[in-house]
Amino acid sequence: MSPPIAPPGWSRWLVPPAALSVHLSIGQAYAWSVFKPPLESALDLSGTQSALPFQLGIVMLGLSAAFGGTLVERNGPRWAMTVALCCFSSGFLLSALGAATEQYWLIVFGYGFVGGIGLGIGYISPVSTLIKWFPDRPGMATGIAIMGFGGGALIASPWSAQMLESFGSDSSGIALAFLVHGLTYAVFMLLGVLLVRVPRTEKPVASGPSAYEGVQVSARNAVRTPQFWCLWIILCMNVTAGIGILEKAAPMITDFFADTSTPVSASAAAGFVALLSAANMAGRIVWSSTSDLVGRKNIYRLYLGAGALMYALIAWVGDSSKPLFIVCALVILSFYGGGFATIPAYLKDLFGTYQVGAIHGRLLTAWSTAGVLGPLIVNWIADRQEEAGKSGEALYGLSLIIMIGLLAVGFVANELVRPVHARHHIPAPKEAADVHERQQSA
Repeated sequence: MSPPIAPPGWSRWLVPPAALSVHLSIGQAYAWSVFKPPLESALDLSGTQSALPFQLGIVMLGLSAAFGGTLVERNGPRWAMTVALCCFSSGFLLSALGAATEQYWLIVFGYGFVGGIGLGIGYISPVSTLIKWFPDRPGMATGIAIMGFGGGALIASPWSAQMLESFGSDSSGIALAFLVHGLTYAVFMLLGVLLVRVPRTEKPVASGPSAYEGVQVSARNAVRTPQFWCLWIILCMNVTAGIGILEKAAPMITDFFADTSTPVSASAAAGFVALLSAANMAGRIVWSSTSDLVGRKNIYRLYLGAGALMYALIAWVGDSSKPLFIVCALVILSFYGGGFATIPAYLKDLFGTYQVGAIHGRLLTAWSTAGVLGPLIVNWIADRQEEAGKSGEALYGLSLIIMIGLLAVGFVANELVRPVHARHHIPAPKEAADVHERQQSA
């Protein structure tokens, strides 16, 4: 499938909606928890077992983005969005079959493995194209799209809950909900497939700088630079810290205030989770757009430095004030989302736009690592503390201190980022454009 070249006069503002149609769909992954209780009841699963599809999905997201990034660059965004559509939708259809036949392994395989490939390819599918369309505002452009991934759960969570209420929470009702998800998301993602266009190589933006100006580094060379691995550490630490709050949000706020005169109800805890999702989504567009003004290194100083401060406040005085606890958690989740949305622009600053999508894909293995590491730290320590007879906020004290340490490691890695050495550059920006053009016409 050849990348569709934009005709003369094509508005670049049509590209972000195409990206949003994909990211809002695959952002359903953050709403997987809605299916956990009915699956546990219908198929007699433990909480650990019911988390497997989500965990495998995040792992496959990083792996498929890493291994498929070069293919995305070579074949273009329409090919990538089509692959994402087929895999993500098929994952739901396989899950529907698994639920209908009560074969849980098929749900894990469908949603986690097949759907996870769709997550990874879909996540990186518009990034390179958006940066080439918006070389003057890359943080804003990628923030708009990646905001959709954070906000997908705001749509999917109540929608899924309503379907389960209407269809029933037994295996047949879950199967029908999965089926509706698969078909609906296929139609919605198809809008992005049909709408997306790539800019003309030589001049993607009439009033902006050329997409191929400045330093250009291939994906193969990028992974050999210390800058790439500094960014890998930065993303991994920031995501681990964010997931530390997100994955245990409802039980954490309940435990922190369990022994007070005004404990947190289940409905209030659910509302807290919704607020965190909104902060996650808002941070992706607000902070990434801000990075266009203050610079990528400075915005990551904010994410990592202020994030560590927020964790410190929760750890030492969070149980004394609900508003303080909530505000700190919201700020952390906004930094979590902002970190995802800003990293493509940081990559563009360091490595240029030539193969930036492939480089981004390789970097997302940091997300796979963090997706396992964050929940493991918080859950394992909380279980050990509970076995030791502790309760309330004492379950999380050590986890919060570890998160502060991880953010400090990320802060140091950010300070070590320097411009890429000339030996890693491709010979000239024009050559990058020529190679890219040959790949498109191949």
